[in-house]
Amino acid sequence: QVQLVESGGGLVQAGGSLRVSCAASGRTFSSYAYTMGWFRQTPGKERQFVCAISWTTGSTYYAGSVKGRFTISRDNAKNTVYLQMNSLKPEDTATYYCAARVGTNPYYIDPSDYTDWGQGTQVTVSS
Repeated sequence: QVQLVESGGGLVQAGGSLRVSCAASGRTFSSYAYTMGWFRQTPGKERQFVCAISWTTGSTYYAGSVKGRFTISRDNAKNTVYLQMNSLKPEDTATYYCAARVGTNPYYIDPSDYTDWGQGTQVTVSS
């Protein structure tokens, strides 16, 4: 099992930037090749895929709504994955969740494909 802890959420004006982080830990994290994903959710709506990165290959995949504005990256030494969000829009407002799954393919976009989840961090973009 992998433990995931998000941080860095907050309030930002439209057009601004914000970076959220996800620190991973746990015995299995160093034993398997994981893919890390970011999802977001607003009240009453389903959890939505944002992007993912293969921890070992660095391959990434983005949802169309964020491609070109968001960047996912990882720091192997810190076991941390980052989501840099630029040109933020009010519709980006959501709780952002970090997730992990075993495997190197970043193209899995269904939340049920991911086995481990963080508690979420709130991102609010004001207009």
